[in-house]
Amino acid sequence: MQGGAVIARVLIDGPSELVFDYAVPVGLVVRAGCRVRIPLRRKSATGTVLALVEDVRRDFALRELESLIDPEPLITPVLLRTGAWIAEYYGCGIETVIRSLLPESVRSEENSAKTRRVAMLEAAPDPAVLEKLAKRAPRQHAILALLAHAPEMRLPVADLGDGSAAALKSMEKAGLLRLEAQQVRRDPEADGADEVLESPPLVLNGDQQRALEAVLASLQSPAPKPILLLGVTGSGKTEVYLQAAQQVIDMGKTVLVLVPEISLTPQTVRRFKARFASMQDQVAVLHSNLSQGERFDEWHRIRKGLARIVIGARSAVFAPLPDLGLILVDEEHENTYKQENVPRYHGRDVAVLRAAFEGCAIVLGSATPSLESWHNSQLGKYQLLRLDQRADGQKMPLVRVVDMRLEASKHKGGPAVLSDKLRVALEQRLEKGEQSILFLNRRGFARSLQCPQCGHVCQCPHCSVALTYHRTDERLVCHVCGHQSIVPRKCPECKDPAIVLQGYGTQKVEEIMAKVLPAAKIARIDADAMRRKHALRDTLNAFKSHKIDILIGTQMIAKGLHFPNVTLVGILNADLSLHVPDFRAGERTFQLITQVAGRAGRGDIEGEVIVQTFTPHSPSIQYARRHDFDGFSEQEMEFRRQFAFPPYAHCAVLTSRSNHERRAEFTLQTLHLRLAENLPPGIILGEVLPSPLIKAHGQFRFQITLRSQQARPLTRHVQAVLARTSLPEDVTVVFDMDALNFS
Repeated sequence: MQGGAVIARVLIDGPSELVFDYAVPVGLVVRAGCRVRIPLRRKSATGTVLALVEDVRRDFALRELESLIDPEPLITPVLLRTGAWIAEYYGCGIETVIRSLLPESVRSEENSAKTRRVAMLEAAPDPAVLEKLAKRAPRQHAILALLAHAPEMRLPVADLGDGSAAALKSMEKAGLLRLEAQQVRRDPEADGADEVLESPPLVLNGDQQRALEAVLASLQSPAPKPILLLGVTGSGKTEVYLQAAQQVIDMGKTVLVLVPEISLTPQTVRRFKARFASMQDQVAVLHSNLSQGERFDEWHRIRKGLARIVIGARSAVFAPLPDLGLILVDEEHENTYKQENVPRYHGRDVAVLRAAFEGCAIVLGSATPSLESWHNSQLGKYQLLRLDQRADGQKMPLVRVVDMRLEASKHKGGPAVLSDKLRVALEQRLEKGEQSILFLNRRGFARSLQCPQCGHVCQCPHCSVALTYHRTDERLVCHVCGHQSIVPRKCPECKDPAIVLQGYGTQKVEEIMAKVLPAAKIARIDADAMRRKHALRDTLNAFKSHKIDILIGTQMIAKGLHFPNVTLVGILNADLSLHVPDFRAGERTFQLITQVAGRAGRGDIEGEVIVQTFTPHSPSIQYARRHDFDGFSEQEMEFRRQFAFPPYAHCAVLTSRSNHERRAEFTLQTLHLRLAENLPPGIILGEVLPSPLIKAHGQFRFQITLRSQQARPLTRHVQAVLARTSLPEDVTVVFDMDALNFS
């Protein structure tokens, strides 16, 4: 739009969320999504144009935009539309959404493309000149001879040494070569990356071929329906992804691949680079662990169309890909797709929305789909495709359930970490040269430190949780806020020296395994052991090359790993995720056991899984034992339907936080009274209750749960109440639509 008839609504860069109106000067072509320079007080600042609106009569004159930073909008119309939907649906300001669409590394003027000076031939040197230089200026002769050998070479000046500056300047002045700045990509995969060998397409089985054909048909549709690809672990979903992506690339379009965790990004990148070996430099990576420079380079490569395949975690759903043809959401059930901070969007749901806006195909893949996606497939909103057999024809692993109540009676010293059945199975695998995985979703050495005399438990001073003992660091650590303290020699309360460790974590399992199987090579994968950069990659590579016999780990090893020599998986304390105050506890337990069990028997030898539990008759464990998703979903959906829980209703949580417990509770009670007034029909308003984790990071927390079949009326009602309520300065209220975390 042009001229003084319109004004630009600009989001100012910086930590604040200031939005100001500026007049658009005559002759300046501005569009929504453009980056602009604007006057702010007595200095110049930068910002992003959120919208262009018609000017209205006012008592003061608006200041004008100074200039455009980039003539083209950095935010595409589709992404602006997606951002507006997120702001309305999740009840947050459009300003916070824009900061997700345009990462700080792109907005900040402190970041720019990295360049280096290079020397290149101006023209082929005359042999006589070379001969002359060989006698009078040997350094100039050496540089010219090197460039003459490869006329297309761009020789980095930094590689020539400090003494070459004068020689280069003389040759540039003589017209023999020219110096220019060359942009250098900061490649996030370059540091220590393994060599990627080309991987040709595999022959698909019948189920895979039918799934691929359905995806290809979706690519041709003007309004494709989202596809839910339900494939058991090892069924070859990734091969379907790769061959579908190849078709999209051949059509001249681009592909977006979302993975649930940053730790899964490197192996996904390697698989795509191996398949698309001729265009490895067109595969981009996008996630929050990149440096500012790496993120800047990757984002601009994507925007300019230099990268045709983008792989990343949930924030990559906003990648500015042109001509988007296919979105792949791997492990779509994972709760890590939900953003924990404002804007609290769900990456999978936003991906489905973006696919609808772009008119492109989208595939949601999982062995254990979320019940929300499963429900959508049953309603016909999603197209359901199934891969019920493993791609290599192997049987699903045999799952054995061990009742640890019976094991406890055998061990008078307390509950056993390893059952006899699991210990014998590990010994047998070690003798055969096969590998094993032990899964325990609790890091550290012991769950808590407790006094047997007075019952005192060492608690975190900032959170309502016990401190976990970490033997490696000889520290007590809070797994919520990170607080650390020294290990007391005697009880802090009664001074009794007999203070003891309770429970166990991955560190203790590692120590026990070293004693039980001293000949085994053992490695541990958890957040503590993987602090060093590339530690996870190096450990997995060592396991892949059979340098490790037994791998012990947390959720980091639960999914996405393919090791054909792993024939045994042991799941220790399968009840950890079962007995929590969350209606999704059963679903998450079923998903976790199924996913971890799927790591076994992916080669020529049938796998075995041993699940240790104190509640062996739980439906989640029994259905997982039989790999029966249909049976589990049927009984779980009936429970959800009876109590109006998702997917039969949207569930939101309103949480108050404050350093003062009474003030946090009173604020939420006040909001509860106001929410109850003129409550729209169909909304179920819960009571004010302490959060399951009542204190975290030094703040007390209370919450209200709201449910409704319609999401937008619920969001609008809550936002309207919040807008007319003045909150105390030391109280923070957070609204989370489609909440996944109730702690």
